Amino acid sequence: MRPKKTILCVDDNEQVLSVRTFLLETRGYRIIAVKTAQEALEVLEQSLPGTVDLILCDLLMPQMDGNELVRRAKQLHQGLPALIVSGTVNAFDRALHADVFLPKGACSPAEMIERIRVLVARKRGPKKAAPPASTQPSDISPFAHATAS
Repeated sequence: MRPKKTILCVDDNEQVLSVRTFLLETRGYRIIAVKTAQEALEVLEQSLPGTVDLILCDLLMPQMDGNELVRRAKQLHQGLPALIVSGTVNAFDRALHADVFLPKGACSPAEMIERIRVLVARKRGPKKAAPPASTQPSDISPFAHATAS
């Protein structure tokens, strides 16, 4: 069985946070749910790079907005995918550091799940990398350069 992917979910609205947590946990994700950007940064500071697979946060939060949170999170964990959600549709221009922006209410839960799946897969990279080609002379066929001459 594949290990569960871990999503750091941040929203100052407890109801939204619990619904989002339920939605993602029922799809097989491991959720770390926090209510403030500062709590999210503390979680990231205490976790090893690569242990959090995605940060999903609200854009408009007290003390620190989602954009600043994502900027700082990517400093702590380079390559960490980020998805910012906002109830203000025209706020997408402020979500500069996110990999994906979704307006609340304007996208279905299925669309959000699909975006998350793609971001987590992109972070993981290709399923199988080709083995590196050996450059030792004993491995080169005597006919390998016949067409090049």
